[in-house]
This record gives sequence, C-alpha cells and structure tokens, in this order.
Amino acid sequence: MQKAAIIFLIFGALALSGCGEPVEYNIPENNNDTTMQNAQTYFFPGRLADEEIKNKVVVIGTAKGDIAFELYADEAPLTVSNFIYLAKAGFYNDLTFHRVEPGFVVQGGDPSGNGTGGPGYTVPAEIVPTLKHVKGAVAMARLPDQVNPEKASSGSQFYITLDETSFLDGQYTIFGKVIDGMAVVEKIQIGDKITSIKIQDKESN
Repeated sequence: MQKAAIIFLIFGALALSGCGEPVEYNIPENNNDTTMQNAQTYFFPGRLADEEIKNKVVVIGTAKGDIAFELYADEAPLTVSNFIYLAKAGFYNDLTFHRVEPGFVVQGGDPSGNGTGGPGYTVPAEIVPTLKHVKGAVAMARLPDQVNPEKASSGSQFYITLDETSFLDGQYTIFGKVIDGMAVVEKIQIGDKITSIKIQDKESN
C-alpha cells in the first residue's frame, strides 16, 4: 500500500498499516461524527473576531512537558477559531493522544479516544498551498475522500508532524506550527493525556 493510500479503519474493511500514511480518522459505525464529551453540546462557532484569533499561541500541557505552537489565523481563520473555541470550553482537557506513528505524526483531540469522535460537526477545509507539512506542522485530521470529497476537517482531531511529510501537502488543513516543545512531541506515546490547553498572546510566549 502506498504512502498516499487510505489506511484508517473503515469498520470491517481495512486494517491499520504502518507509519507514513494519511492522517484521516476512523469512520464511526453510524457514519456520523457525533461523539460528545461529558454530555455537552458544541456548536461550530464560525469565524471569531480578529482580536480573539490573531497573534495567538497554543500551549498544550502534558505530563511530559508543554508544547507551544503558533496559529495561522490569516490562512485558516475558521480552523483557528474552532480550535480556540473548543480549547477555551475545556473540550480538550484530559483527552488522549490516540495515535502515534514514529517519524510521522502524533494525533489527538478525540473524545472517544479511538479515532471515531469529535464535537458533532466538521469544519470547512482551508487548504493553503503555501503552508507545508514541515516538521512540527499542526493540522486537522479528516474523513477520507470517498465520503468527504470537500476535504472538510474533523471538528477536533488534530495532528503534529514528527518529520517533513510533503506527500500530505494540499490534502489537509494546516493551521499552526510548533515553536517550542518539539522534544516533548517526540516523547508522546499512545494514551498520554492533554492536561490543559491555554491560548496566549504571541508576544507573551
């Protein structure tokens, strides 16, 4: 199976193969991404005001240290707005990194913990040709093309690249890049928790 082939489970059809594969997420059994966390309902916020999304840095707390990444609000305003909205609502607190592929990606943000969940909605694709999957790129997972030809992003599942993965360019919405804590990203293992997410002004990081 080639690197660009779809590898996530379509229940009962495909098995997960090795590293270096697309960062799609599992199709839920009911084919509808409606998993909620703590019985709360989340709504896609649309585009937040500039002062809420521009010049911001995300700091992800883990037991192994903090991971800080800058946000690309100009290039991906809907994705950045949604991530900030969920982070401030506490959606990500105590969720796990459910996928780790050495030399490829770490992936988290699923309230179900198995790659099938989200906040109950998707986010329109914001794929910008100038944004590349360099090491430390932060992007959104999504359902595969055959059920998602618009390449809409998961409402919450995101990944961080562990190396340059240029074969993903133009296929997924990149909305940030790690600026501190890449060594922490490289230590993440399956099951490690996001203890907190803070949104800070870029100057204060």
